[in-house]
Amino acid sequence: MISDFNDPELSGKYLGTITADFIKISDALKEASYQIRTRKFSDYPIFPISKDMQPIGKIFVGKEEKGLDWNYFMTYVDEFVQRKLIAEEALPEFQKAYKDPDEFCCLFVIDGAFTSFVYIPYPNE
Repeated sequence: MISDFNDPELSGKYLGTITADFIKISDALKEASYQIRTRKFSDYPIFPISKDMQPIGKIFVGKEEKGLDWNYFMTYVDEFVQRKLIAEEALPEFQKAYKDPDEFCCLFVIDGAFTSFVYIPYPNE
């Protein structure tokens, strides 16, 4: 379930719109990730994105608000475990695969039945 940009479906169908959106709000996502970690909510912030409203996390940036293709939500790994989206026994594997949150944003793409974790590097300052 955990992936990078290697998923061909993700690359072809989603990567362009995700990247275009990400550039517009990467600073806000990076700051939110930093706040989640420094306030000790979690070391593993996750930003679910979906074209429609969905129940995982709290809305962070609505697509209409910023002229985006995707709605951005924020949560962390604990909610994924509670909702059984990540099995407890798979948590160590997820944590091992989780990339440096100062350099990468962990997105969880939701589009109908398609879901995938994606790590996108923050733009260099």
